[in-house]
Amino acid sequence: MAFLARVYVTLKPTVNDPQGLTIRGALHSLGFADVESVRAGKYLEIQITAEDRKKAEKQLTEMCRKLLANPVIEEFRFELEELVST
Repeated sequence: MAFLARVYVTLKPTVNDPQGLTIRGALHSLGFADVESVRAGKYLEIQITAEDRKKAEKQLTEMCRKLLANPVIEEFRFELEELVST
């Protein structure tokens, strides 16, 4: 089975986000003064083939823990969609 994973990696709430602060400052300077905060992160799309959804989820979790996210400062989540073959 083929799956499309949408992976979201974000900094933990307790971790400072200088990139987010820079973006917020730029938005303010462009006139978007109502923006209170910005948190920057990563978004990845991964196409994966696995026997079933459970195995795909297990592989994705391992990918995130080993490479895609730094478990000390980042959190991750993903959405998994089965791709329909035509």
